[in-house]
Formats: sequence, C-alpha cells, structure tokens
Amino acid sequence: MDTIAAIATPPGRGAIAIVRCSGPDARTIVARVFRSRTPLADRVATYGDILDVEGAVLDRGLALAMDAPRTVTGEDIVELHVHGSPVVARETLRALLAAGARAAGPGEFTRRAFLNGKLDLSAAEAVADVIDAESRAGARAAQANLTGGLRAAIDTVSAPLATVLEELAGAIDYPDEVPEPVRADVDGRIASCEAALAALVEDWERGRLVREGLSLAIVGPPNAGKSSLLNALLGEERAIVAATAGTTRDVIEERFFIDGVPVRILDTAGMRASDDAVEQIGIERARRALEDAAVALVVVDGSQLLDTDASAVLEATRSRPRVVLFNKSDLGHAGYAAREAPEADALHGSVLAAPTLDALRRAIAHAGWGTERVDLTRAHLASARQADAVARAREALGRARETLDVGDALDLIAPELLAALAALGEITGAVATEAILDGIFARFCIGK
Repeated sequence: MDTIAAIATPPGRGAIAIVRCSGPDARTIVARVFRSRTPLADRVATYGDILDVEGAVLDRGLALAMDAPRTVTGEDIVELHVHGSPVVARETLRALLAAGARAAGPGEFTRRAFLNGKLDLSAAEAVADVIDAESRAGARAAQANLTGGLRAAIDTVSAPLATVLEELAGAIDYPDEVPEPVRADVDGRIASCEAALAALVEDWERGRLVREGLSLAIVGPPNAGKSSLLNALLGEERAIVAATAGTTRDVIEERFFIDGVPVRILDTAGMRASDDAVEQIGIERARRALEDAAVALVVVDGSQLLDTDASAVLEATRSRPRVVLFNKSDLGHAGYAAREAPEADALHGSVLAAPTLDALRRAIAHAGWGTERVDLTRAHLASARQADAVARAREALGRARETLDVGDALDLIAPELLAALAALGEITGAVATEAILDGIFARFCIGK
C-alpha cells in the first residue's frame, strides 16, 4: 500500500496546521522534508526544520511519529505541526508529495483505519457525524456509535441468527447425531431479533432528529404574540413586535436548542381572512411552513373569547403534532376558560414569563421526540444506508417466520437468515463492497 499525505486541519489561518502522512514509507518520506538534531522516536514530539521542495527552510515546527500498529490507521504515521499559515501548510504538503507521498483522497485515512481493523464501518461513519455535528446532542450521539454502540447492537441480532444457521447445518449434515432445532424455539429467537431491529428503526428517527433538528412552525392569528414568543425563545429581538395586526409578512427562520437538540423555528404571518395582496402571500407561506413543519406551535390570545380566525387555526391543527398556547394570561383568561375539548391540555400563560417558556420547551420536546430528554448514549442508525440495510434484514426475517408459520421444512429458512445476516453485515463492514465504501467515504473531508 502506498503512503498518503494531506492537510488535517481546516482551511484558513490559525495558530497551528497539521500535515499528516500515513503509510509504510511515512518515516522515510518525512525524513526528506524534516531536519532535526535528534532522530524521530515513537510518540515523541521532535523540534526541527521543515524544508520546501527545493530544500530551503520553509518553517520550524514539530514532527510527531507514531509507529504501527498502535495508530488510528494501523500504519506508520508522522504528523508535521507547522505554523497555521495556509501557504506554509500547502507548501509542506507539496514537499511531502515531491518526496514520494500521494495526495490522500476524501476520508482515506479513516478508510485505512477500517481496512486495517481499527474500527468497524458503523464507527467509521460516526467519524463523519462527529465532524459534521452542529450541536452538543449531535456530537454526543455520534460518539455513541463511534465507540462501538451500533456494532454491539447489530452483533446482538446477528449472533442468534448465526447460531440458528449452525444448528440447521448440523442437523442437515449429521441427521442421526444432531437433532433438528425446535421450531417454536427458532421462531421465538427470530421474533426477538425482529423486535431488536424494530427498536433500531425507531432510533433512526431519533438520530435524524438529533442531527438535523426539529422543525417547529409558530402559527396563529395576528396579534396573538407569535413574534414575541420567537424573540423570547431566542433570547434576542429577532422579529418586529408591534400592536398593528399583520406586522409579520414573511416567514422568519431561526434556531435554538432544547436539551442540546436543535430546533428550527419558523415565525409565520398571522393566519386570517384578508383582502391585502401582500398579506395574502405571507399567509400562504405560513400555511406551507405549517405543512412542512414536524410540530406546530399554535399561539392564540387567551385573554379574550376566541374569534373566527383563532378558532380556524385551532381546528386546522388538531390532526397533527402540536403544542397549543393560550397567551396573554396577564391580561385575562376568557378564551382559555372557554376552550373546547381538543384543547384541554393546552398551556396557559404569557410569553413574557419564564415559567411559560419552560413549560413550552418541555411540551415541544414531548411533541417532537416523545420525552423531555433524549438518551444520547444509545446506539442508533445514523444514515439512510444503515436504515435500508435494517429494513432488508427485517423483510428477510419476516419471510423466514412466514415459512415457519405455514409448516414448511425448517431448513428452508436458511436462505432468509443468510440474507438478513448479509444486510446487517453491510452496517458493520463484515459485508461491504467497494461501491459501498466509496459512497461512505466520499462524504468525508480530505485529511480525515
């Protein structure tokens, strides 16, 4: 295998830039561009000169050598830590390439780590998720898979299926010595595996929520306090607040966090009957935002009896996930007291009061992901590829159970169990084609 090199730090100026070299000739290649008084030692930072392609001193910095196999790639690695000028980092890389290294492709360091058995494929994908994480929750969830959580969950399903296949093979090859497994017992073990995969599918939605965030649309009639609520949740004056109805004409999108989970919040125009052409455009955009959002945050004025516009918004959102707030409790409660049965669990308060905001955050969490706090330590499916593999495994197990139910020969379930194991193997990398690997590592940055 050849030796690769790449800049491992983000583009732009910084205090330090790292240029990484990995492969069997890493030390030999680095020796051509790094000069020091003492030889490189394993896991010891050595100070010296970095030479450019012409042999002139380009910079002074550190070389950190790490010998195989105790490295992230399983190969010899040498990192050059130089001053964080883009020019210095680029010229250092150019010198390494001239000295015999090849420019690394996207994710090639992590790909080598997988190929050398340093991490399974699900953990390799989690590396990219850690890098891409935009929230504390996203980073913690990715760490759960990076440390082998998903691999362990898949092994919990794969091991019993492999045991059933071994028992079937023994009964077929040695019918006089090895008894056939009990049909009911086999069915029970397959059912248990199906249930475990179903739980992973549910966690796929949780993982996607943590990474991408919950979309939340604030809707309601004009002057209900929607923009005031947006400002309160964000902790800043983002939307214009005025006594004049119809101040908000367009959709305003911002983001805040609930227990580390990102919430993409959309403040929309007041929904009411209007002859104003511009306001009608805003109302139509509000309706589209409501359709696209995962959860509706419905705000109405609870200090007075509801008018036609408020009643219409409440009725239109009753069939979807929502949180209802009867606002302006400081001014009265006539509307809240007269609420209908579908709004029995609605909140009553003021967007200007901290307790109301706390209650809203809890209600949004329950509507969005079913609990106040997301368990970020559980393994989860982190990509559509993984979710598809689990879906195919479940389908195969479903066909195996159908075979058992109709009373066909027990050994006829073997092909379905093999298909399920192959699908699950695509997640961990036990079964992975070059096309699968190319697709996974293409989303990585160069240098990782």
